Amino acid sequence: MSATATPVSLASQVDDNLIGAPSLYLTPAVRPSLAEAQGWCHHLATTHYENFHVATFFLPASLRPHFHSIYAFCRTSDDLGDEVADTATAARLLGQWRAMLQQCFDHPEQSQHPVYVALQPTIQQCNLPIQPFDDLISAFEQDQVYTHHESLATLERYSRYSANPVGRLVLLVSGYHSIELMQLSDEICTGLQLANFYQDVVEDRARGRRYIPADAMLRFGVTDDQIAARRFDANFRTMMEFLVADARARLHRGSRIVSLVNRDLAATLSLFIKGGHSILDAIAAQNYDTLKSRPVVTKAKKLSLLAGAFAGKLAAVMLPARRQGTPA
Repeated sequence: MSATATPVSLASQVDDNLIGAPSLYLTPAVRPSLAEAQGWCHHLATTHYENFHVATFFLPASLRPHFHSIYAFCRTSDDLGDEVADTATAARLLGQWRAMLQQCFDHPEQSQHPVYVALQPTIQQCNLPIQPFDDLISAFEQDQVYTHHESLATLERYSRYSANPVGRLVLLVSGYHSIELMQLSDEICTGLQLANFYQDVVEDRARGRRYIPADAMLRFGVTDDQIAARRFDANFRTMMEFLVADARARLHRGSRIVSLVNRDLAATLSLFIKGGHSILDAIAAQNYDTLKSRPVVTKAKKLSLLAGAFAGKLAAVMLPARRQGTPA
């Protein structure tokens, strides 16, 4: 199968281990070749989420297949939890997905799902541990039973499983192992996670979830009924100002990582950091009223971010090296 073929073609005949999942993610009855599996992941990564595709453009070409397989794992895990009919089915599918992950590490030759076939060279060549992958599955399992967060502390713990493993995998694939870089990455990933939560207050409410922490609501006099009624007032505005400032501070604290890694990775990380700030800027631009409508980053702003990242990559190619960022 070529890299442009549609992923669903691999599942025309399926195994029954993920029955109940969206058809795209069903396991084919016959193990795909590595090229087929990588083509499936490439298609998913480059068509499902534009921003991910753009960001990986700034990475060395040799690393892109690894990031495509990691993205495909994350996307599939998320959709097994969110795109099924009921929580019992989601819990069963995620449990099966975890068993397939363990098989990928213990008996890789037995894996049949394209995600796990494609992940095998990534795991082997980058010496990746199972923990970040398992943590992500745990986050999606938590979403099935814990839908209203009590505090910023619980959101931080949730991000420890739902967001931070992704940043750590990016560093590991890029050859970085230092604890300092991992901690800076955690700040960025948690800040991005919170920015997305604060952008999607109404949408999450419609899905029966609330990521606005209850302790902040109590502190500023905001109620669940108010959010349900989409009633914006000074209390809600002040609360959102506080939450946005907290998320922005996390992005700022983590931004030092850009000066500590090689230029290719720095361009990608900078794009994500600036993207997080842009979401927070969009919230501020509509007076922090995320109940009226979902704040969006304008197309012009996205183009500006891409132009800046492209200029940085071009400079890295044309100018003498000023920062080596040796993996450690």
